[in-house]
Amino acid sequence: MQKFTAHTGLVAPMDRENVDTDAIIPKQFLKSIRKTGFGPNLFDEWRYLDHGEPGQDPASRKPNPDFVLNQARYLGASVLLARKNFGCGSSREHAPWALDQYGFRCVIAPSFADIFFNNCFKNGLLPIVLPESAVDALFNETLAFPGYALTIDLERQVVVRPQGEEIAFEVQAFRKFCLLNGFDDIGLTLRQADAIRNFEAQRLTQKPWLARSMVG
Repeated sequence: MQKFTAHTGLVAPMDRENVDTDAIIPKQFLKSIRKTGFGPNLFDEWRYLDHGEPGQDPASRKPNPDFVLNQARYLGASVLLARKNFGCGSSREHAPWALDQYGFRCVIAPSFADIFFNNCFKNGLLPIVLPESAVDALFNETLAFPGYALTIDLERQVVVRPQGEEIAFEVQAFRKFCLLNGFDDIGLTLRQADAIRNFEAQRLTQKPWLARSMVG
């Protein structure tokens, strides 16, 4: 998992409440058994005018010119600004995969659905909860100033606006540790690889029959 320490990125405003995971990555794209390739289909039903299916060449699609991510001023955005209850709906882990693979490193909103919020941390995406008044101010500034960018400093737990003003945010200590070090659940387990190997070796010494394969 990619580490998150500090990141400066262009902000894209998603000015909708209750954006659910089916909007983030529609159900037909969940057929894939891979964890990659979801970025081109992020917000697919809003992003394109035609219906999308897995395996389509994005270059052959019809982009919706009114959708925020298709507007030239937001191309390359890596910080998503959202409204309350972002990520509601089903618990698909594909939603943070799609956001990450599009290029977003952080989502800022007044509130998130619980399962989506947890899935973000497990996949290297930082969800930041800020007061609604602060999010309103960030929306206003993003819309007013093309090229509006924010710096997210996870170590110091602050969002830094272009003029230098800092907005503090909370993050649970263990989640912060994992993001700073790039540890997902597998990475955390592999930190104990030597202890696991020693345990397995000792167990096989004590119970050698466990090494035998079952014959049907």
